Amino acid sequence: MKKTTKWYSVLKDKKTLPEGRVQTVTAGHQGICLTHYDGKFSALDNKCPHQGGPLGEGSIENGMLRCPWHGWDFDPCSGLPPGGFDDGVKTFEVKEEGDEIFVGVLEEEAHQDTISDVMMQTMVNWGVDTGFGMVGHSNLAVADAMMRLEQQDKFQFFGIRHEGAAAFAASAYGKLTGKPAVCFGIAGPGSTNMFTGMWDAKVDRSPMLVLSGQVNTQVLGTGAFQEVDLVGAFQTVANFNHSVQQNSKHSELMSLAIKSALLNRDVSHITFPDEVAFMPKPEGEEAQTPENRITPMNISPPRQMVAKAVGMLENAKMPAIIVGHGTRFHMEAITAFAEKLNCPVITTFKGKGLIADNHSLGCGVLGRSGTPIASWFMNESDLLLVFGASFSNHTGITPKKPIIQVDYDPAALSKFHKVDAALWGEISETLALIEEQTQGKLNTVDRRPEIAERWAIWQEEKASRLKDESKVGLSSIAVFEAMNIVVPDNAVIAVDVGNNTYSFGRYFEPKNQSILMSGYLGSIGFSLPAAMGAWAAQGKDRPIWSVSGDGGFGQYLGEMMTLVKYNMNIKHVLLNNSEIGKISKEQKAAELDVWKTSLHNANFSKYAENCGALGIRVTKKEELLPALEKLRDHNGPALLEIITDATLI
Repeated sequence: MKKTTKWYSVLKDKKTLPEGRVQTVTAGHQGICLTHYDGKFSALDNKCPHQGGPLGEGSIENGMLRCPWHGWDFDPCSGLPPGGFDDGVKTFEVKEEGDEIFVGVLEEEAHQDTISDVMMQTMVNWGVDTGFGMVGHSNLAVADAMMRLEQQDKFQFFGIRHEGAAAFAASAYGKLTGKPAVCFGIAGPGSTNMFTGMWDAKVDRSPMLVLSGQVNTQVLGTGAFQEVDLVGAFQTVANFNHSVQQNSKHSELMSLAIKSALLNRDVSHITFPDEVAFMPKPEGEEAQTPENRITPMNISPPRQMVAKAVGMLENAKMPAIIVGHGTRFHMEAITAFAEKLNCPVITTFKGKGLIADNHSLGCGVLGRSGTPIASWFMNESDLLLVFGASFSNHTGITPKKPIIQVDYDPAALSKFHKVDAALWGEISETLALIEEQTQGKLNTVDRRPEIAERWAIWQEEKASRLKDESKVGLSSIAVFEAMNIVVPDNAVIAVDVGNNTYSFGRYFEPKNQSILMSGYLGSIGFSLPAAMGAWAAQGKDRPIWSVSGDGGFGQYLGEMMTLVKYNMNIKHVLLNNSEIGKISKEQKAAELDVWKTSLHNANFSKYAENCGALGIRVTKKEELLPALEKLRDHNGPALLEIITDATLI
């Protein structure tokens, strides 16, 4: 079938391109070098035949159009080179209508699926429908495939200002939902920027899919521009780690990457050499689906360990339950069992908020970021029943008590010391077996009155600390006490690291909020990108908040512009004490001089306003509640900067 010429308006006013000048324009998808020379307008292919240099960024010198990259010359009207060479530039028809210039190009052929298309289609078939990252020259084919899926409402993609933020957003998305999101970067620095967030996902067992561009296969290993051996670079962090080849089983490769991320709760990485990503989809290859490709996850524990745990529970009078982040999808069943045991429920810091502090059995956080209530009941128990927790030093679960440990990961069981009953199994499945076999056999003391008593003691202590004031700034205790009043019960709250986070762990009293943090990696700068991941996952249904210090916010403050671009309704609370206070505290504890921890800060509220968000600044205690209420009620991205005293934590 003969193709027809389609005309595109490329210049509204021809007077804007003077005689002797050139300009890059686009006709459909065709890049055009539009020239004005010898009294007429001409249209040439914008790519120099040498290395693809953009001729529209060149100039006309001595009657010849000169390529800006390497100085090759062409006739600005005919596209022919001097000297009779045969490497001229293709030309297109031009017509003028009044002051407007039109270029005619042949009608484009229908898009033919590429290797990138079949792999991205497989990805969304597996339920991976959200991505964060930056589009660039070595990942354009993959980006083009993503764009088509977004146009079909099968995928959502958020262009960010730094790939590190993309990786944190994807990590937080996985922590909140249990399914992977994509983080996406170009070859070289774009991908290496994602490394920290990839490690955050790995150590906190958050599924993640990383897609990276790569230089052309034929220049790999030659020291080409932006060439980094990404498969080698990510070998330690990515559990599944492969490069796409021309003869790969492309849809199968993507299926295995996502399957690995889901089953192992780990990072999967695929890199796309540039020329491979643009190749046509092999004949007969189709996008895969997860149908009959992944096993149900409800595995049961060994019977002998269940029997041992049942016996321990039958003999316990004052058990305590400790829950970690691994229980985030199982808390309804765990809480119901706790109510049968009448026992306290303690959380790790990563598990903060999994049970409300105002629940009659809730005892808050155990460990360095915790409350004296949690440590009291751990030490007063005669049995610890631990679900989905890692026994980190930060938490400090004592090995001196009889322990039943339940975890989906067998390597996490008895990891640091002996555990009396180690149950490898999916938590809800394991708990169902325990409940069934202990039915009518439990004889525990009701700890509710004692829990209420210990809370009353702690509330009195908090009220006393709340009276501490300073001329330097507000106390973080006052900040989180006010947040207890204002933050919606169903919010997602992403927190950073530092003294602000320790104070959050101690003084914020969650009700039905979900808490996101950089747990094992403890990476500064996590909170704002993590809130972006939470907003992409659940922002239509839940309020999204984030909390950081000034040091953490400074890491990714450019993402305030991303919040405004996508109208992410995120409320950021920033505790500004002009110091990396946690490090100052550690230097003092080590009996060292405080060195290089002071910060020079902008007015962050004004910065937020310059980005297009709401910015509020608080310097007085009486301003705090009204400011938080204004933050909460604003429809759109907003930042509350609170001037605080680093010593009042």
